[in-house]
Amino acid sequence: MGKTSLFLVSTPIGNLGDITIRGLETLKSVDTILAEDTRTSGILLKHYEIAKPLQSFHIFNEHKTLGQLIKRMQDGEVMALIADAGTPGISDPGFLLVRECLKFDLKIESQPGATAFVPALVKSGFPTDRFVFEGFLPHKKGKQTALKKLAEEERTIVLYESPHRLVKTLEQMAEFFGEERMVSVSRELTKFYEETFTGTLPEVTQHFKSKEVKGEIVVVIDGKKE
Repeated sequence: MGKTSLFLVSTPIGNLGDITIRGLETLKSVDTILAEDTRTSGILLKHYEIAKPLQSFHIFNEHKTLGQLIKRMQDGEVMALIADAGTPGISDPGFLLVRECLKFDLKIESQPGATAFVPALVKSGFPTDRFVFEGFLPHKKGKQTALKKLAEEERTIVLYESPHRLVKTLEQMAEFFGEERMVSVSRELTKFYEETFTGTLPEVTQHFKSKEVKGEIVVVIDGKKE
């Protein structure tokens, strides 16, 4: 396999200082940067004085742009894929493009970097030797089924949630997991208003009920004890 056609570059989840030196060098060297939201990514690139062509790549256009992107890479164009924040492909677009590149024997390089669930998991105080990452739960249909299944999970559970659904999700968890189950909620990780609150499900629910919840949220739940 020859040169790398696609670089997967992790971007900061909040603090702009959390991008790697290698990531910056890569973004400066590629021909095109594929970004989930070009406006969000533009702030990061401008901060580091990176002037490269930006192309929008998100869940609403990834299917129809795949063929064109593969053709361009086959013709020698080198691309980097970045998410709005964190590692591309983790609860963000990327999987389809990676799979297609592999199908056409295009070389991919995935660079390690910021991912929101890792700091939330390690600061939760729950076991980190075995855990399950669920991403976002189903919004409506299938959510209760998913929670019922997770209630029996003995490993630490990590998932993402949006601010306006957080309290409702915590209440539903108490219903299925029991009120004694411990949970740790982290929001605005790496940012000025970073907060982590840990306690039983009712305690954490009450804490977030009493305030306006903002920012990206990671929920870490202690596994079921035997």
